Amino acid sequence: MKSCAIVLLNYNGEGVLPSFLPSVVEHSRHDVWMIDNASTDGSLNYVKENFPQISVIALEHNYGFTGGYNIGLEQLAAQYEYFILLNTDVEVTPGWDQQLVDFLTHHLDYSAVQPKILSWKDRAYFDYAGAGGGFLDALGYPYCRGRIWDHLEQDSGQYDDIIQVDWASGACMAIRAEDYFTQKGFDNDFFAHMEEIDLCWRLRKSGKKIGYLGAATVYHQGGATLDRASAKKLYLNCRNSLSMLYKNVEVVRFIGIFLLKAAMEGLAAVNYLFKGQPEFSKAILIGYKDFLSSKKNNAPLVDSNLPEVKSKGLAGIVFAQYLLRGRKKFTDF
Repeated sequence: MKSCAIVLLNYNGEGVLPSFLPSVVEHSRHDVWMIDNASTDGSLNYVKENFPQISVIALEHNYGFTGGYNIGLEQLAAQYEYFILLNTDVEVTPGWDQQLVDFLTHHLDYSAVQPKILSWKDRAYFDYAGAGGGFLDALGYPYCRGRIWDHLEQDSGQYDDIIQVDWASGACMAIRAEDYFTQKGFDNDFFAHMEEIDLCWRLRKSGKKIGYLGAATVYHQGGATLDRASAKKLYLNCRNSLSMLYKNVEVVRFIGIFLLKAAMEGLAAVNYLFKGQPEFSKAILIGYKDFLSSKKNNAPLVDSNLPEVKSKGLAGIVFAQYLLRGRKKFTDF
């Protein structure tokens, strides 16, 4: 069995691949694979013509982030001990992959680890997705060191450490293959967004740890497949956040969180209407509707053998602190 496969998931990435693949090929020690979600542009031909050293798994349909990885990684299951899941819009740096693999090799109680993720567009700042390590607040809202809500910190080396976190970013995450398949991978119902947070939550409930390694650095463009400010992403985040909570917290706590989130996000939906953005209001409402009508309502909320795990991050509702007290940095709390 080989040590590690770096696995990129592509869907119509012809516009970003020329900017990012060269660094992956130049700076990576391990095998590079690409799973293609039935792209309709010229991205597959581009890879075959310019990077023949990259192995390709071509899928017949677009299965989303979750299904694409689940199906593609299953084909690699018997070949590798570790996977590094990497977005196609990420620029990597020398030694990045071996640093992540070495971390998991020497920390057997950890299932996954992410590097420091900075913005490709403004390299002095942290990136939205993952930044300096991901956490969850009391309502299950994700935030990061280096990124509280929409506020991004400048990188001055303040998070060049090694810590335990709640979740590792799907933009760049190394994970043990055995643990990935023990958890049956990503939840296919999510399609995209929040899936890595859900997987990391399940791993933590099983007794594993999730890590952040500040010594390794990558640069993420973001929004290559779905713009962060799109109604589609808002819908997926609302629906998938509820599904994630439903699966991972106890029933009484879930009911309380659901009611608080529904009140807050209901107000947000009204605000979008006043701002002349009805598509965002609709996205929130449909997200709740689709969650409530999903088959998850017929499944048990939690596995009684797996107790809840506490967040490694800040206590309370981070958004309230951000909005009411102006706390925009992790170090402000």
